Amino acid sequence: MGRLSSKTIVVTGANSGIGLAIAKRFTAEGARVFMTGRRQEELDRAVSLVGPNARGIQGDVSNLKDLDRLYAIVKDEAGTIDVLVANAGGGEFAALGEITEEHFDRTFATNVKGTLFTVQKALPLLKDGASIILTGSTAAVTGIPAFSVYSASKAAIRNFSRGWILDLAPRKIRVNVLAPGNTSTPGWHNLAPSEDVHAAMLSGAAQVTPLGRMADPDETAAAALFLASDDSSFVNGSELFVDGGSAQI
Repeated sequence: MGRLSSKTIVVTGANSGIGLAIAKRFTAEGARVFMTGRRQEELDRAVSLVGPNARGIQGDVSNLKDLDRLYAIVKDEAGTIDVLVANAGGGEFAALGEITEEHFDRTFATNVKGTLFTVQKALPLLKDGASIILTGSTAAVTGIPAFSVYSASKAAIRNFSRGWILDLAPRKIRVNVLAPGNTSTPGWHNLAPSEDVHAAMLSGAAQVTPLGRMADPDETAAAALFLASDDSSFVNGSELFVDGGSAQI
């Protein structure tokens, strides 16, 4: 039996990268996983990679009607949720002086508003004693040039967890933050506006990480499995860095 046998799990932003790796890892451990993503074709491919225990539901976490539709389907097909992984997020480079209102709104709509309502709207379905995992980032605790809006949005995620463990204490629901460092995902690689910048980013990522390389998404998924399972039954309000040491030096 797997560590998540018979568990029902929702993973947002599961169409690629860390979210997809988490969905794969969780189903391998016996879970039934509902996966969300904004792009239907990409989500369909992701679900096919995960297998028959996965169900794809297209939607944008910044759209509250999409979240309502997601949870209506989960309620109808599964009834309750054991683990919620609020993973959907994204960012773009913009230096101070070049930040636009659209850039700010887009980043905070997905990363902050989306995370907030992903969790709040799941509350009626979450079992007492459930596990909530929020995807943060090492960017929340380090300075990165031209990335301040994204970094601020991930700092908000960290502080959500601190408040929510108090709000949810009567229900014994745990809330933890998974904080990846430089991870080889499509989203990370697509940040680069040119091949030269991409090469510089790769070199810089290796140089600032004591382990000397980027993470594979499955390494982050392994840490998520710990937070989702009973192995972390007394871990609450924590920030688990999966960064090769980059934010620790």
